[in-house]
Amino acid sequence: MANFSFPELSAAEIAGALQEEGIANVSASDLAKPSAELLFAIFSNLFAYFDPFRNDPDSQIGFEALTVLEDPSQHADSIRVLNLYQKIKEFFASIQYHGFELRDLLRPDPKPKPTLQHLSAVVNFIYYRNEKLQLLKPILDEVPSSEDRKIELTSRISELQTAIQDHEMEARMEEPVILQLGAEVRDLEQTIQNYNKQQMSLKTHAKELKEMIDAINNQISQADFKLMNEAQEISKLSAQVVQSPDKLQMALEEKKSAKADVKNLEKLTTQKVLEKIAALELYTKAHEKLCKHLEKMQALQEQVNKNKALEKEVKTLKVKLSDENVSVMTLEAKLMEKQGKVQQAEEMLKMAEKERDETLIEENKKLNDLKSQYEQKLKLLVLIEKEAEAMVSEGGRLLQEAESVRQSGIAMHQQLLTKGEKIVQAFDYNDKNDIDRFVQKVDELEKISFSS
Repeated sequence: MANFSFPELSAAEIAGALQEEGIANVSASDLAKPSAELLFAIFSNLFAYFDPFRNDPDSQIGFEALTVLEDPSQHADSIRVLNLYQKIKEFFASIQYHGFELRDLLRPDPKPKPTLQHLSAVVNFIYYRNEKLQLLKPILDEVPSSEDRKIELTSRISELQTAIQDHEMEARMEEPVILQLGAEVRDLEQTIQNYNKQQMSLKTHAKELKEMIDAINNQISQADFKLMNEAQEISKLSAQVVQSPDKLQMALEEKKSAKADVKNLEKLTTQKVLEKIAALELYTKAHEKLCKHLEKMQALQEQVNKNKALEKEVKTLKVKLSDENVSVMTLEAKLMEKQGKVQQAEEMLKMAEKERDETLIEENKKLNDLKSQYEQKLKLLVLIEKEAEAMVSEGGRLLQEAESVRQSGIAMHQQLLTKGEKIVQAFDYNDKNDIDRFVQKVDELEKISFSS
């Protein structure tokens, strides 16, 4: 059929189609009294027939149902029925068939007609689908055979499995080194963190020292400024020495003590600066060592990244391997389907050969019967032929006798004519009727002679 339609089929036709496609083993009597269990099994097997590799979510409860229902386990059957009904509605909507309701699944009409209408739509779609698949068969035949593809995929899978095993072996061999490197990396990271903290504290302390040095330099500059002022004052005071020698002596002593304090403070500050410079050099050397350790850690991190990339590649290969396994399973399913069709064709061929042999035996038997009948008839024909030959020979003999009698009759007739002419010549009859009667008598005599 070029266009998909829904002609109503009989119960026997529907049962035969479902059995032929391997969907359900039902009979016409089962469809005459449909039940909910029967329809549930037919539609479940129908969707499994359309998609043999599907995951069956009909018995699973969704998260929304889990949040709404108090005890979802008690509603498992209802949810499974509703999920199946939803799939049936979607299927019928896809083929533009309307009229199927939930009551048709839960409580089928005792009259089989509505159920037969629904199942007729299903069977007609199966016929339509098979016809379209037959049209695609030449295209599929041009594709390389599934056996070659299966062998190729099997070899590819074995190669990938070998590569994965080798990589896993290398990973297991390198695992202790990786663990050791990881521990060293963690220790180095902790050391780097400690060094970073110390470096931050040193930077803070160096900043404080710099500020302190700046403050001391300011103090020194201020002290120099004060010394200059004091020198000026001393020069002024030297002019006033004669006037107030005691005050001058006191001022000089104060200046000397202040100058000594400034020098002592300068010495202490210089010593602290030198100590800080030495500590800074020590921290610089530690920083260089830390940089070297950091380079080693970066190399180790690159090695770890490479290992992670290899692990990611292994995961990708495993995903590809699973995809290849799925494609192999698909090809195996198609191969099993084709093998099933081949077995079915072989069974039909065997049945046809059996029927042919039985027909041949019956025909041979009939032929033998006809042969025996013909042989009997042939024997009868031979006997009849012999009898016919005897009759023909007898007829020939009789013909010869008749010919001799005819010849003798002709001779006698000639003699009689001669005698008649002589008699006519001897007697002159005046009455013509008497002559005619005489001729008639002569003819009668000839007939009598021929008949004898």
